[in-house]
Amino acid sequence: MYLHLGGDIVINQGKIVAIVDLNTAKKTAEEEFFPENYFPENYKDQEKVIFVSEMGKEKSLIITVDGSYFSPISSTTLLKRSMFLNEPDEPDDPDEK
Repeated sequence: MYLHLGGDIVINQGKIVAIVDLNTAKKTAEEEFFPENYFPENYKDQEKVIFVSEMGKEKSLIITVDGSYFSPISSTTLLKRSMFLNEPDEPDDPDEK
């Protein structure tokens, strides 16, 4: 299945390695547990980093086997979308024959 990251960007869910909430990451970096180079301003010139929205509007970092994406959509919303896509169409009803 595919996951919409915002704008016109859609990626294959099977290639997702991690989805990072940037607000949590920034708080953690302030406590020195998360490397500071994970923030958008440090990735402007990287080839394998795609900004789905304009700088300053990022809410999540999606890391894939092919590259990384800064998305304006929250990590919670992306998780909900991915879970929705993985649900079966109709639940099996054991009483129905």
